[in-house]
Amino acid sequence: MRENAADTADTAIARNARDYARIEAAILYLEAHFREQPTLDEVAGAAGLSPHHFQRLFRRWAGISPKRFGQFLTLDYARAQLAASASLLDAAYDAGLSGPSRLHDLFVTYEAMSPGAFKQGGAGVDIAWGVHPSPFGPCFVGLTGRGICALGFADGDGAEDVGGVRAEFEGRWPAARFREEPEATAAVAAHIFGGQPSGNEPLRLVACGTNFQLKVWEALLRIPPGRVTSYQALALALGLPRSARAVGGAVAANPISYLIPCHRVIRRTGRFSNYEWGPARKRVMLGWEAARFAPASDAA
Repeated sequence: MRENAADTADTAIARNARDYARIEAAILYLEAHFREQPTLDEVAGAAGLSPHHFQRLFRRWAGISPKRFGQFLTLDYARAQLAASASLLDAAYDAGLSGPSRLHDLFVTYEAMSPGAFKQGGAGVDIAWGVHPSPFGPCFVGLTGRGICALGFADGDGAEDVGGVRAEFEGRWPAARFREEPEATAAVAAHIFGGQPSGNEPLRLVACGTNFQLKVWEALLRIPPGRVTSYQALALALGLPRSARAVGGAVAANPISYLIPCHRVIRRTGRFSNYEWGPARKRVMLGWEAARFAPASDAA
């Protein structure tokens, strides 16, 4: 029974990886050609699918048509979001983080590692890890007894792809003990990506970073889904107007991608900057969130 479950999970990851690759190709094509208003046939061709199959796949993934999705990838949309980001951050800071933060349909709370454990590279910490399907390709989840400590993405489901992501997190936690236990992380992945909530129990994050990094990551949690801000605006909101570069470094060091939404920070020109798990994946995440969470007026 356990082997059958593992086979099913492996099949799901492989299928998800293929679907994500096709969606990524289509979105990159839409981003490059949106001013030309490409036809469904042209976008489907970029994804290597028939128009009918592609339309079905895209609607299942994004919830809207490829044509409508294209508007969320324009520079005009990104710039409009940036223009509103300052007031959004102000409102979020006024609300504070006295309780669990709302993220999509999830509740997230986080706590920092003790300074001693951080300095020791996670010595004595056991981390269970597994790779599971997500809307953005195979997802690596790392879990301690206190909560989620790692979340990243692989480009494929092969051993080399997964090994590269694992090595990234092992470098962050050099003294911790990593054990492959997908049965332990599967429920967490389902909660995050599979629409399987666990009642009102919050997702608990264990953040491993310096005090400055933790301050920046807390600010990221205040950016609503479907919205973006700039590195400069984020630095200003933190009371560090001359530290945009340092803030950018802390954003890039975030070990719990997506849940601590570093993908919602872009350049003030409206361009998407680099992302630990690939700039294309960042574009996909932002478009996916905008399609679901942006106010109707933004989509007009």
